[in-house]
Amino acid sequence: MEDYYSSIPMQKTTKIIRKSIFIFLQNYQFFTTTAAFFAFPFAASVLLLQSVIPSLSFSIVIYERLHLVFDAAGFPSSSEFFTLVNSKISQTIVLSFLAFPFTISFFLFSKSLVIESLCYSKPSHTTTFPSYFDLLSTQLCNSLLILSTYAACFTLLFFIFNLFDYLFGLSSPRSVLLLSATGAVICSIILANTLIICNLALVTSANEKIGGYMAILRSCVLIRGRTATALSLAVPSNLALAAVEALFQYRIVRAYHQENTTFFLLALEAMFIAYMYSVLLVLDTIASCVFYKSCKTDELGVFPILQISPYQDEIQDGDQYTIVKIKPLKEFP
Repeated sequence: MEDYYSSIPMQKTTKIIRKSIFIFLQNYQFFTTTAAFFAFPFAASVLLLQSVIPSLSFSIVIYERLHLVFDAAGFPSSSEFFTLVNSKISQTIVLSFLAFPFTISFFLFSKSLVIESLCYSKPSHTTTFPSYFDLLSTQLCNSLLILSTYAACFTLLFFIFNLFDYLFGLSSPRSVLLLSATGAVICSIILANTLIICNLALVTSANEKIGGYMAILRSCVLIRGRTATALSLAVPSNLALAAVEALFQYRIVRAYHQENTTFFLLALEAMFIAYMYSVLLVLDTIASCVFYKSCKTDELGVFPILQISPYQDEIQDGDQYTIVKIKPLKEFP
């Protein structure tokens, strides 16, 4: 009996990605027009803000404040590693703050549109947002959770560095680098788990009509035992988004500073890259919905036996059901 249940695996990452792409292509016109249209302002704001944030005085002030905090906490802030970490954290804070109006409006509109269209057996081309306020309250709680996670990671690094400095002393640059890399890996794992929980909480909020911290708690229950699948599912989507961001920096920001392209052609290319970014956001939402449904199926343990054969021992997965075939007891030794 234990071997039987262990032979029923959860949907793998490749299967989720393949099914997400199939749903996207099956309703290509809807997802690339209406849904991508609502995600476009958020995508454009993120790409544009990333290119101007390093030169903003506000970002420089936050960078200097974080540098002082790192010095007061006993971190080797003069090292290249912590300089890079300080720069990335300050840019993330400024980006989150400036893009927040687009996040709670157009980004959530697009999320609500995609999730509501996938609530039915066949995607419905609706343009209403009945789950927007649930998504809004969940997004606000997500922001607080992410902020708390950053604070927890900072506290963890503070204790680790001061403890090792007190016990062993951090005099050599090699030991500082090794400890910094270890702390960075631990904090990255914690932040990655937090982000996938927040992403799943938005899908849970729209599907189950709950909002706020209840959606986050519900997503923690759903993702239990499936963290590896969620992380491996987040890697390709984040790599694709990072590739589009790098393309925007190379094609638009670099050409703008070199002034070797007319402004009209540059604006058209920037709009096209922002549209690519918005389509990837829509596809990421579809993948999150498919992952949510696989979690629900695995949680409920719904495997309806539609056909039983006394001659085979195999499990066949279908789109809407699972067919289980078993051997009779007399065939076992």
